[in-house]
Amino acid sequence: MSPTRTPAQVWNEMARGNERFVAGEPNHPRQDVERRTEVANAQTPHAALFGCSDSRLAAEIIFDKGLGDLFVVRNAGQIISDSVIGSLEYAVGVLDVPLILVLGHDECGAVAAAIESQASDAPVLPPHIQSLISKIVPAVRRVAGSETGAIDIESISSTDVGREHLRETIAELVSSSELISDAIAAGTLAVVGANYRLLEGRAVPDVVVGTV
Repeated sequence: MSPTRTPAQVWNEMARGNERFVAGEPNHPRQDVERRTEVANAQTPHAALFGCSDSRLAAEIIFDKGLGDLFVVRNAGQIISDSVIGSLEYAVGVLDVPLILVLGHDECGAVAAAIESQASDAPVLPPHIQSLISKIVPAVRRVAGSETGAIDIESISSTDVGREHLRETIAELVSSSELISDAIAAGTLAVVGANYRLLEGRAVPDVVVGTV
């Protein structure tokens, strides 16, 4: 990747790739034997993508990218952790990516589990799952308008919770990483938060930190 490529240029390329996917007209670029050989000894990805592990969020397919184009970090519910921050800092500090795309989506199982965990009769979850979804519970509570006490989970929109959680995820990422926040301030990096609509295949931007 050219070091002069700006966050705006990379985001526009990502958006165009997603439009091709939505239209059912992907180019399937850089997925052949020649590309495999080209990137065998080094990587120069266009962007970093941090998203949910959901099997329907295949990053390179959604954005019509190829081998070596995206540095991808995923876990259930796109939960910030030390390993996630370290991986994204590597993408920015070592691989010089100008864009981090944080991708949430509708019908997220982790979001649904976080909402259901706040029911008065919620079953006890396995400890590692509970630890994971506990990072989404604050978004559930904010959407419900109640920091403590019982809430009516039937009245809570999972879409609203997912959007709130996406925004919180980006805020935590930027506040937790001096390397990332400094790159944003320098104008060499932007962070885009987008919600992926499963049925239509479209990634819709919701929040931007930096300039795109």
